[in-house]
Amino acid sequence: MKILLIAGGWSNEREVSLSGARIVEQILRERGHSVTFFDLFTEFDHLLRKAKEHDFAFINLHGAPGEDGLVQAMLESAGCPYQGSGPAGSFLALNKAAAKQIFRQAGLPTPDWEFLPLPPPADRQPSLPWPLFVKSATGGSSLRLGRARDKAELDAALKEIFAAGEEALIETAVEGREVTCGVLGDEALPPLLIEPVAGDFFDYKSKYTAGGAKEICPAPLPAPLLDSVRKMTVTAHRALGLAGYSRADFILDKNDSLHLLEINTLPGMTATSLLPQEARAAGIDFGDLLDKLIAFGAERKKTE
Repeated sequence: MKILLIAGGWSNEREVSLSGARIVEQILRERGHSVTFFDLFTEFDHLLRKAKEHDFAFINLHGAPGEDGLVQAMLESAGCPYQGSGPAGSFLALNKAAAKQIFRQAGLPTPDWEFLPLPPPADRQPSLPWPLFVKSATGGSSLRLGRARDKAELDAALKEIFAAGEEALIETAVEGREVTCGVLGDEALPPLLIEPVAGDFFDYKSKYTAGGAKEICPAPLPAPLLDSVRKMTVTAHRALGLAGYSRADFILDKNDSLHLLEINTLPGMTATSLLPQEARAAGIDFGDLLDKLIAFGAERKKTE
């Protein structure tokens, strides 16, 4: 199969995207595919032409463009199938404030939040209790994510987000352990438990520094709790109208209550990334996982 591997882009997650895509490229070639590496940043104006020259597009982008549905919409206009969710589901999942509204409508527990599309007045106080988590409303890879214990820390975090031209989300800080769970096809994978080694939450340093966190899969949690994670993950996946695969992130508090944070429609795709670890725990190696995603995408195209 002739595959257009789309990576890079111009979000603040560009380097993460490029690094993972080189691994995807290697595995796809080993499995007999003809792969064209396509950096969206330098070649965007040629995307439609290149898509029409290939049988399939594998999207390995993070942030926007990529997770916002733009590339998916362009590929559909070119008639080129791709893995994962369509434009609408991608856009809804990327915007945390929109996704959290949908989670609430679906009866899923998610921490209380405030959406700040513009810098608030200097004297504005949040309606939520301290401490707060402050994050980009459309960011990923735990970039521009921090904890604010008072107004000064909140203002500093918001300043960084708005300076980057992004919108902000502030959220009640739920203390606990992070649990993540992927969906492959329409079934949940074994959940994975994350325990940061340095710091007390899964920030960028913990995520991308060797030994920054312990990732335990399957998660050593009671069976009923694991079942709840899987059910909530599939419910959230369906509520957003997603397809192919996704990964949901939760906080498990001290009372063993789950709090859904967000869903990632283009999760990291290296052999050691979270969703591939979960797939391996289900008996699916990295190469087979890539082939399954391609098969799901091709089948979705046939049924449209």
